[in-house]
Amino acid sequence: MPKPSEADKERFRSVVPDHPDVVVKPMFGNLGAFVNGNMFAGLFGPTIGIKLSENDKADLESSHQTQPFGPEERPMGGYVGLPEAWNDNPAKAEPWVAKAFARVAALPAKEPKARAPKKQG
Repeated sequence: MPKPSEADKERFRSVVPDHPDVVVKPMFGNLGAFVNGNMFAGLFGPTIGIKLSENDKADLESSHQTQPFGPEERPMGGYVGLPEAWNDNPAKAEPWVAKAFARVAALPAKEPKARAPKKQG
């Protein structure tokens, strides 16, 4: 699994909206950005992936060279990797990440999973 550099992590944090409901947390050595318990953006190695509406995803894919998001053998469904060329210009990613945030923020909050009871030994 690819690991992001500290520069990748900083770039990711710089494009995530500064909103009180946004939580950025580690995920398998990478990062995820969540609103109401739902992930709207993630970092997988150097790639930022976002969850867009079908129309926005189609628009982005038709006008820019996007990439799959997640492991090559099993990319994450519903997410699109932002163009690698944007890694040097995070300002291009910001409006798309904002669209992903707005879309996912409108979804119902994710219910926390109940923890399994500890086994008595």
